Amino acid sequence: MAIKQYAVIGLGRFGTSIARRLHEAGQEVLGIDINEERVEDAELYVTHAVVADTTEEKALTSLGIGNFDYVIVAIGNDMQSSILTVSLLKELGIKKVIAKALGKRHGQVLDKVGADWIIYPERDMGERVANQLLSPNMLNYIELSKEYSIEEIMIPSKMAGQNLRDLDLRAKYSVSVIAIVREGDIIISPSPEQIIEEEDLLVMIGNRKDIALFANIE
Repeated sequence: MAIKQYAVIGLGRFGTSIARRLHEAGQEVLGIDINEERVEDAELYVTHAVVADTTEEKALTSLGIGNFDYVIVAIGNDMQSSILTVSLLKELGIKKVIAKALGKRHGQVLDKVGADWIIYPERDMGERVANQLLSPNMLNYIELSKEYSIEEIMIPSKMAGQNLRDLDLRAKYSVSVIAIVREGDIIISPSPEQIIEEEDLLVMIGNRKDIALFANIE
């Protein structure tokens, strides 16, 4: 998996869960919060952690925020700070800004100021967001344990037209296909002779790291 740079602004429950998962996956993670105690706690699970007011343009530029691939705005209950931060990030040229919305109206404003991905989080869904960031082809997943999961992956285009026997995914990637989703229908326990088509979604089971590697195949 290619190493990318992520900045997580707001180190509450939601931001923490995202930052922790990204860091565990070997990514470069900068944690930012205006609360010094939260920043000190975050130092254990991010690459760097700093105290900063992200509603100040000078603070953002001093952090070199323009060098990050993704910036996640996970500010808690301060809607004004969230909106201003997203607006400043887009003005500074950040290409991918992911923002947590506290509600529909907040989300609409975030959209107007340029947020690329608006999240309406349920409790403790931060890890799911982190997994989607790490593996853009991953559409859904069910965690079986800390190491294993069942995940729905978009089929890499170069594999279309081949059958499961020839692809030999278990030997090559240590993952198994337990179902195929095709135009709304589900093929359960597909046979080795099953041909994979262009728009197929593969439901796979395996080690989370192995599935993440497969999900990043172009």
